[in-house]
Amino acid sequence: MTPQQQPRIGIVIGSTREGRFGEKPAYWIHEIAKQRADLAFELIDLRDHPLPFFNEPMSPAWGAAKNEAAQRWADKLATLDGLIVVAPEYNHGPSAVLKNAFDYAYKEFIRKPIGFVGYGGVGAARAIEHLRLIAVELQMAPVRNAVHIGMVEFLGIWQQDKTFEDFPHLSQAANGLLDDIGWWAKALKTAKEAA
Repeated sequence: MTPQQQPRIGIVIGSTREGRFGEKPAYWIHEIAKQRADLAFELIDLRDHPLPFFNEPMSPAWGAAKNEAAQRWADKLATLDGLIVVAPEYNHGPSAVLKNAFDYAYKEFIRKPIGFVGYGGVGAARAIEHLRLIAVELQMAPVRNAVHIGMVEFLGIWQQDKTFEDFPHLSQAANGLLDDIGWWAKALKTAKEAA
């Protein structure tokens, strides 16, 4: 595939709070992803898309958002062929800012693959399961493989001067995730172009 034909995958940092951990796994997965020749990747920070709490007169499924920040967010999503979301787990669920970002678009998500890198308690498994259900409602294709950065790895990297390289199982999981995203992104992009 030429660079113009490569599926474009956004890596979304799903937390905006001060002192967040999310940048570390986002940069890490981005570095691994850039080694692939079959996909193009772009880091997307929700801090660059300061969306107000969803307060539109109708769902984006029925019409474009009126809020300018939401329109810019939808425009960014429209340039992508899939997403990898770096998700924290807050109170057994995803961050509010991440859920809000999902609520502010619809057609820009349809028939695109989505995968997850989660961190926190149980590797954000509960938040990721919640996000998979949201993605299905948005007509996305959640991939099976994910990266779960559990509490041992999370605390080791955050507070004990360890690196992702100290936990080789995370790189194995990352490659499985990227393989899934690559397969689905190419298949869905081909199908959409054929339709």
